[in-house]
Amino acid sequence: MAVVPYNQSDLKLLARLMRAEAEGDGKLGMLMVGNTGVNRVRVNCLDFKDIDRLDKMVYQSPGGFEATQKGYFYQRAREKDKKLAKKVIDGMRYDPATNSLWFFRPEGSCPAQWFGQYNIGRYKSHCFFNPLQSECPKAY
Repeated sequence: MAVVPYNQSDLKLLARLMRAEAEGDGKLGMLMVGNTGVNRVRVNCLDFKDIDRLDKMVYQSPGGFEATQKGYFYQRAREKDKKLAKKVIDGMRYDPATNSLWFFRPEGSCPAQWFGQYNIGRYKSHCFFNPLQSECPKAY
């Protein structure tokens, strides 16, 4: 059962985002990016108030995803990527992105904090950051 509202267009959009942001990190990396995006739709807190749909999350500005500014994002969604997107829409969560709302790809090691949010871990090239539970309880 879906944890966020979606239609087929949203599923394809999330699949394209996951691929564009993390294809180089493999399936699990893509799932973690999707996990972070779905969390942003679920929480209604901090930088993500009124982000109640997947399309709003993907195209949020400021605070959205760099991939939406690159041509690679605009390629057709592949079936295998849509299957991954469906997993996170259905509520699957992947550590360390289980409760994350942010991630980025640093040149070196992950900083302990990023814009006041705590590093929860790294998977391949991406560092993931969680909000405090007191500031954003729906992330948990």
